[in-house]
Amino acid sequence: MGSTKRRHSKQEFAQRGDAIYENDVRPQLAPEDDGKFAAIGIESGAYEIDSDELEACDRLRARVPDAQIWMVRIGSRYVHRFRRRQRESSASSLARGEE
Repeated sequence: MGSTKRRHSKQEFAQRGDAIYENDVRPQLAPEDDGKFAAIGIESGAYEIDSDELEACDRLRARVPDAQIWMVRIGSRYVHRFRRRQRESSASSLARGEE
């Protein structure tokens, strides 16, 4: 499968995706959808919901082959969140007798 050429600026892409999510998708959600992914076609307004983000995208692309997809994790501000790994402080290492 080839990649889809972007037809909108990043800002417009995000605005369209957020607007469709808030106006069309979110009112249709059930409590059991929390934590799932919503793949939203920003031009068609079509969407798919699945616990697997790739499955949601694949089903949406099967319906709308050239979809510009905005991905949302339901109930979260982030699709994925990357955390910085905390290093153990040298003081606690020394307290255990490690150097």
